[in-house]
Amino acid sequence: MLRIRNSLTGEKEPFVPLRDGEVRMYVCGITVYDYIHVGHARMLTVFDLVQRYLRARGFAVTYVRNITDIDDKIIERAAHNGESWSQLAQRFTAAMHEDCARLGLQQPDLEPRATDFIAPIIAMTRTLIDKGYAYLAANGDVMYAVRKFAAYGRLSGKKIDDLRAGARVQVDDAKLDPLDFVLWKTAKPGEPSWPSPWGAGRPGWHIECSAMSTELLGDYFDLHGGGVDLTFPHHENEIAQSCAACGTPFVQIWMHNGFVRINDEKMSKSLGNFFTVRDVLKTLRDPEVLRLFLISSHYRGPINYSEAQLDQADETLLGLYRALKDTRDGADTDRAALGAFDAAMDDDFNTPEALAVLQGVARDLNSCKAAGDAAGTARAAGTLRAMGTMLGILQQDPEAYLKRGAGAAELADADIAALLEARRQARAARNFAESDRIRERLSAAGILLEDKPGGATEWRRA
Repeated sequence: MLRIRNSLTGEKEPFVPLRDGEVRMYVCGITVYDYIHVGHARMLTVFDLVQRYLRARGFAVTYVRNITDIDDKIIERAAHNGESWSQLAQRFTAAMHEDCARLGLQQPDLEPRATDFIAPIIAMTRTLIDKGYAYLAANGDVMYAVRKFAAYGRLSGKKIDDLRAGARVQVDDAKLDPLDFVLWKTAKPGEPSWPSPWGAGRPGWHIECSAMSTELLGDYFDLHGGGVDLTFPHHENEIAQSCAACGTPFVQIWMHNGFVRINDEKMSKSLGNFFTVRDVLKTLRDPEVLRLFLISSHYRGPINYSEAQLDQADETLLGLYRALKDTRDGADTDRAALGAFDAAMDDDFNTPEALAVLQGVARDLNSCKAAGDAAGTARAAGTLRAMGTMLGILQQDPEAYLKRGAGAAELADADIAALLEARRQARAARNFAESDRIRERLSAAGILLEDKPGGATEWRRA
């Protein structure tokens, strides 16, 4: 049985959906004011893998991943650029979709945008006021009264009194308590706004996800995910809002992925130590290299970003695709290996252990190929590709993958073919100096040659 570590309890729990055979899953997505970085890519890849595996295990999954398309950062960046907030949000949403597609991420079933859910946001805010959990502040904002929700802090392990002691001194603040947070922001001159019972304004960040998730998945659903940095205050506030408004537990299991780190610091835009996905992909043989790097560590732990780690992922994929080269899937698969793979994934999506099983199958595949065991080769190849499908790797043509170069400024395939033909003709004419010159030119461009018996030559990019 699949067991998932629940951030709410701190324990691995058997996963039993609230509705038989059906999984409702919400993941906090991107605030679209810039290109996504490798830290974002880890979150996106982790939950892409989760929904892939749940589907592979036979569940009917509804995967919702939101877009925050109105936010202080969006408004500020748009003003700086001299463009409208909606144009900027649309531009970076399109860029995010491009990057996600290159990483092999499957599209979520639903991708709600905050600005399309203004009515449900207003309705939930009104309910919280009616139930006594929210109030209209002196400055026109609608605030959530944190002390009204007795269970506040359960997800993050924080206590209200400790938080209150560490909060800033309340000076000329419309909040009744420094811990209170905004549900609806009153409009400022020149900012985008929508009409509401409390005047023109826009939603606070936390209420967006509460309204979108419950509107699309119901008041109580199976999985809620996001980066560990969202545990507090964002997810803590989501729980306070949703439980108070709906009168339900809100989410059965909470999942949080760990940080991507550089020099022992979290990768983030605020620290200025981030690499965008599109810049990183320019340096790699294939986007699959970044995907393998991101799933090579357990999703809950931190992962250290470095060129050495990317190089290791590159070499691993080269080895796997070499094993798959010149193979076809058989009708049978290695059930024992697939069982070991599933056992690893059933243990809170333990991808390092699952990849170890996959590597073992690749070694078996190479052994069968060397021994001329056609049936064993086909069985191992099919098993390897089946595992790859669940991880989102190894779905490309091996020969095409192996010919792909690592990085930019490379010879086109047609140029390589022409040089190989010229080299073949030089060798046929016993002009070995010319043959060697062409090989050296190809080698300088990162093209490795392997002369086969019978005169054929195979090539791949270094």
